[in-house]
Amino acid sequence: MSISSGVTESWITAFCSLMGHEYFAEVSEEFIEDDFNLTGLQSQVPKFKEALEMILDVEPEDDEDEDEDEYDEDEDAILGDDRDYIRSSERRHVRVASDLSAIETSAELLYGLIHQRYITSRQGIQQMLEKYERQDFGDLYTPPNSRFQTVDGAFFGTTFGCLFFMTFPELDVSGPADGPVTSLPAAGSGKTPQGAAGQPIQINGVMTDNLAPGLGQGKIYEPKIYGFKVSERAKSGPRMKWLRMKPEDIHELDESAIYHAARRDSGDADGDTEMGAVDPQQAAINRRKKAPIRKRRVGTSAAAGSMNKNGAGEAG
Repeated sequence: MSISSGVTESWITAFCSLMGHEYFAEVSEEFIEDDFNLTGLQSQVPKFKEALEMILDVEPEDDEDEDEDEYDEDEDAILGDDRDYIRSSERRHVRVASDLSAIETSAELLYGLIHQRYITSRQGIQQMLEKYERQDFGDLYTPPNSRFQTVDGAFFGTTFGCLFFMTFPELDVSGPADGPVTSLPAAGSGKTPQGAAGQPIQINGVMTDNLAPGLGQGKIYEPKIYGFKVSERAKSGPRMKWLRMKPEDIHELDESAIYHAARRDSGDADGDTEMGAVDPQQAAINRRKKAPIRKRRVGTSAAAGSMNKNGAGEAG
């Protein structure tokens, strides 16, 4: 923490302004003071309380104060406030000399883990958008120089990248396009955006240019020896090339549309099957209606009557 022009710089501002920490966003103190945002971090960070106090610029509290105050009440009464000031200064000096380095390390770890959660919030992801527009990040796969090698990827997490581009689908990470840039239609216009050759501009809220921009035809590395391609059957040949392929028709990646189309087709097929099954059932019903039910009943009753008569006659 430094003092410049009479203004005290907070620990968070000083940490983010260090060389190599340009990627970090300044987490608001309100976010850190919310206990919900710190869930589970106490077991992962040593000296959690002291580290949190350092991040929030809170003066540390010594646990030994109460015991020492009781033990030295008489001495303090004799020497007055001067003795109390000297004793507290010595204690703070001893603590700084022994624990400051460990607490500083824990504070950096704690801030990084809080930062991972903060940048996925609405306020944090907006800050990261501003840094992205200022081109603070560059190419994340090859940082500008070695000073970023000490930045732990866990301080950003695996969720942020996908969530960032889904939150701001208008961002184009595919590089300069070969053709003219097509702007997105206004909201509520009812028009479906279409790219070159009938390709959609967006799929499920993501720009199609951002879908695997480094893959596809002409972007797959092909190993060659003296200009000759290495056979896939060779031990050193390319493997699993399909993982680096990208369909020419981007509609093949629209899984939602494919799913609903398949459901619609299966529903039509089921409807046809049900309609076809009605005819045999109706025919069976019609056949039962046409059957000579009354004649069979009459014949049965007549036979029963003759038996009764015969039986009665024989009995008489």
